[in-house]
Amino acid sequence: VSSARVAPQDVLFVLDPLELLSPGADSSYVMITEALRRGRRPFGVELSGLGLVGQRPFAHARPIELPAPGAKFEWGPASERRELSSFAAVFMRKDPPFDTEYVYATYLLELAERAGSLVVNKPASLRDANEKIFAQHFPQCCAPTLVSRDMSALRSFVIEQGEAVVKPLDGMGGASIFKVASNDSNLSVILETLTEQGSRYAMAQRYLPEISAGDKRILMINGEPVPYALARIPAAGESRGNLAAGGRGEGVELSERDRWICSEVGPTLRDKGLLFVGLDVIGDYLTEINVTSPTCLRELDSIYDLNIAAQLFDVIEAR
Repeated sequence: VSSARVAPQDVLFVLDPLELLSPGADSSYVMITEALRRGRRPFGVELSGLGLVGQRPFAHARPIELPAPGAKFEWGPASERRELSSFAAVFMRKDPPFDTEYVYATYLLELAERAGSLVVNKPASLRDANEKIFAQHFPQCCAPTLVSRDMSALRSFVIEQGEAVVKPLDGMGGASIFKVASNDSNLSVILETLTEQGSRYAMAQRYLPEISAGDKRILMINGEPVPYALARIPAAGESRGNLAAGGRGEGVELSERDRWICSEVGPTLRDKGLLFVGLDVIGDYLTEINVTSPTCLRELDSIYDLNIAAQLFDVIEAR
């Protein structure tokens, strides 16, 4: 393994396959581009390229090159095995599912953090802050919610609320999210499927009709909000606003309620070392806190002529 001496200009991105990064949509693409703009050398690695020798985590890292502005990234020369602590910063940008392999990767990243590298976001907090449940640390901001494996309890919650959204605790992009009503003939089979016959936890939340105006993604940098949100508006006949589920994005200024929610959540994000986070807000309510690989950076940059990645790098470089 190469020397653990930190190379101040080198940063590492833990990613899904590089060829899948879209220049027009992916926030990780924008971050890597900003690293290049600042004269830093970005490297990339997938989870399969991480490992550990003793207490020294390493990566089979490859340089990331941009052949032309707006083009797809390409891998540079052959990978080199480097200690994670040799990078000034490590960005954990692997998309969910948040499975045991993801957890193991955070253990490796935590050792790099102890050796002096700044990991974005803090590995222990990635483990602690489940993107669905973490919002419930701020009940004053949330609509009525139930997390349970008990199908009878989930059914009773739906009946009590009249309409609800039920979803798994480890999904992303709107996958396996159902809008259900108390008289829905498919309610039983939906709950059976989500809980795998009562063997897995699921979440039920009161259905918020304000979703028609958009599921707002608010980006937080070191506990402070970007002043605009991307309202992800469901496609016709859909109840999900996620862009991956066909929603369209519209820029909106933060409301007073949005700013209040940010002020409630922000200090905890800072305390937990969660430097780049996406809050999901529907109407007046916080529904999720996305900490693994928040998106919508590209869209907000484009609509409002921002450079959100630069704001993030300013915070990182100050550390």
